[in-house]
Amino acid sequence: MKTYRVAVLSGDGIGPELVRATIPILRLASHLYGFELIFEEALVGGTAIEATGKALPLETLEICKRSQAIFFGAVGGKQWDSLPPEKQPERAALLPLRKTFSLFANLRPVSCYPELLDASPLKPQIASGVDLIIVRELTGGIYFGQPKGKIYTEQGEKAIDTLVYETSEIERVSAVAFEIALRRRKKLTLVDKANVLESSVLWRKTVKEIAKNYPDVQLNFMYVDNAALQLVLKPAQFDVILCENLFGDILSDEAAGIAGSLGLLASASIGSTKFGLYEPAGGSAPDIAGKNIANPIAQILSGALMFEYSFQEEEAAQAIRTAVGDVLKEGYRTADIAQDPSYICTTEQFADKVAQKLEENFKSKKEPVFSEKP
Repeated sequence: MKTYRVAVLSGDGIGPELVRATIPILRLASHLYGFELIFEEALVGGTAIEATGKALPLETLEICKRSQAIFFGAVGGKQWDSLPPEKQPERAALLPLRKTFSLFANLRPVSCYPELLDASPLKPQIASGVDLIIVRELTGGIYFGQPKGKIYTEQGEKAIDTLVYETSEIERVSAVAFEIALRRRKKLTLVDKANVLESSVLWRKTVKEIAKNYPDVQLNFMYVDNAALQLVLKPAQFDVILCENLFGDILSDEAAGIAGSLGLLASASIGSTKFGLYEPAGGSAPDIAGKNIANPIAQILSGALMFEYSFQEEEAAQAIRTAVGDVLKEGYRTADIAQDPSYICTTEQFADKVAQKLEENFKSKKEPVFSEKP
């Protein structure tokens, strides 16, 4: 039997309860579809700081290194906001993980379930049919460029952030985006600011060269300000959106709003190997932590992404997505997206219903169909 080892980093806030609710779904899917998962838990984020003094302890990093994927909850909280920026959970845990494993591409799928169109802030006719994925370059750009810092002048403080990209960084993430486009509707939009930024000019030049290897993919270009507008005017026009780091960070959260809740959106951070880090897009939400009301859909769908990209278990991945959709069709919701109070579920209740539907769907598919004898 195929076996996959997973490092489980639940983290802070709602992370532990979302991961705890999701793990049984992943175990069930692996059992139904003929493979085995070995989960190994480790500390990360603020809880790791409290226990070890570091947001990413060496032991956690070693567990990740002997795994084939990282299943991540969330990190951060107000109690650690007073720490120096370089020691805060978000920067001291996630950034080193991305660097250590060369996770240079962040994938953020955005879909509007027909059953949840009323949760979107957009009109139903605008949100209907949205099915896009944002591919964000994750380890370069203004977040990492040097020089960076503050200097003092006669006029006061001056802050410096440097936006730097090399051709090789653009090539590798562009190849990921084109490969994804080939498996979807074969349409890729590069979002940049080539009218004012030299880095964006290099992005356009490089992506045009990469596009020659993908003649079946339609390549379009759009300035980031227009892309932000188009995402709320006509989001269904997009298939794959390719962005540099800063633009992708902003647009992916805007796109999350289209679906109606950050609790609906999964994400994957991948590199040139099958290894990846999988986490929901919504963050640690400390204000609702421990209340068993957080929406587990993003965490569950992050598990489906892990099955698809790191394990190539696409049938199991799709089965999980189908089960989530079927539960939504029956009207069940967590409080953040609920309309009918009689169908409101806790975190655990919703996850349990997904597991039940996953098993029901599998059994109905496997049951033989008998016809009457003539």
